Amino acid sequence: MRVTFIRPSMMEHKASDALEPLAIAMLASYSPPDVEHKFYDNRIEDIPYDEPTDLVAITVETYTARRSYQIAQEYRKRGIPIVMGGYHVTFLPDEALNFCDAVVIGDAEETWPALLNDFKNGKMQKIYRATNSKPLCNIRPDRSIFKGKKYGPIHMIQYGRGCRYNCDFCSIKTFYKDYLGQRPIDDVVKEIESLKYRQLFIVDDNIFSYKKQAIEFFKALIPLKIKWSGQVSIDVTKDPELMRLMRDSGCISVVVGFESLDIKSLNQMRKGWNLRSGGYDKAIKVFRDHGIMIYGTFVHGYDNDTLDSFKANLEFAIESKFFLANFNPLTPTPGAALYNRLKKEGRLINDPWWLDPNYRYGHAHFHPKNFTAKELTDGCYWARTEFNTYNNIFKRALDTKSNFSSIYHAGTFLAANVVSRNEIRKKHGSLLSHRDTPIFLDHNPLKEFTS
Repeated sequence: MRVTFIRPSMMEHKASDALEPLAIAMLASYSPPDVEHKFYDNRIEDIPYDEPTDLVAITVETYTARRSYQIAQEYRKRGIPIVMGGYHVTFLPDEALNFCDAVVIGDAEETWPALLNDFKNGKMQKIYRATNSKPLCNIRPDRSIFKGKKYGPIHMIQYGRGCRYNCDFCSIKTFYKDYLGQRPIDDVVKEIESLKYRQLFIVDDNIFSYKKQAIEFFKALIPLKIKWSGQVSIDVTKDPELMRLMRDSGCISVVVGFESLDIKSLNQMRKGWNLRSGGYDKAIKVFRDHGIMIYGTFVHGYDNDTLDSFKANLEFAIESKFFLANFNPLTPTPGAALYNRLKKEGRLINDPWWLDPNYRYGHAHFHPKNFTAKELTDGCYWARTEFNTYNNIFKRALDTKSNFSSIYHAGTFLAANVVSRNEIRKKHGSLLSHRDTPIFLDHNPLKEFTS
């Protein structure tokens, strides 16, 4: 039996910053030995639709939904069955079922072997539902599917899943609910020891979910002599032992969601705890004192935000000498409380915006309270481009505590900023998917799917 895995692109141009899609490697590892699999990453390569296969599996995110459905239509024209999974499909299975034969709700590896067995026996069901509570044991991604593909020289790895926080704009809590799972540390260590590169990105939504487990995990990483980055909540800076172990285990940078400088906006997004860690300046100093570079993220568009918020957040990010920063328009995605609230208030633009053939990346898709959607789009783009001017890159580089604390840090800083500067201009305003390829509901060529 032949299975083709597809990672859809967000837009037509090929990406220069693509990293390994770990979820697909995990699925490949859960496939029985008699299943032959191929993998195509549409971000960096074209899809050979006419290559023989028995089943196509597509992982779907909200930003890739329209492109995913276009790809599915191409395979269905050739009579190939389609299965879809991922966050977007979990929250909107009925939408996805208009374009595929089966959907997987939740983490796919829990149900993937059963789905393949059903398919072999000609009885594949429409819906496979995972509990998202299965212990994370014996997970070893099959990275052979990445051979020959042009990804960055960094491996993606996962230790745990879930997040203990419930931010208004995030769907992680809806997906996992109260589940917080970690892999056995020995399994993670063995996987790291087998990898080619010594630079890793830990994809956990929040590595600092449980203090005790985080301490043991960081201790286990120390002998491996790796360099790693990951996502953490700002409250990790309140714990001196954790910070010391992060540094000693090879942490060079962290992604931190600062989101806003305004306490009212933070409270509305259910993230008021962000400022209960002693304030941003204190937390930033702790990271820098440990030689850890900061990738700060901000969201704009909450009801207390004004046009002045863009400049305030930008100046804060530059003065704080962030390694990287992103200034995002607030994005209402299915599964997040934010989406449900804005939908109820009638503030969404062209809902479902992810299927709008005219939607462009970086554009706002709801009506903010204190400025227009266009002003939100323009303000975020302005902040992104200003942060990445050569002058501001130079200002941020003048930091011997973190960004230029070593040759390795300096090289990482410069390379990442060059890529970021180029990708911002390339992506902004690009159409999601292929505009000239419509998607149709129930294969009806007279009605494009818009609801």
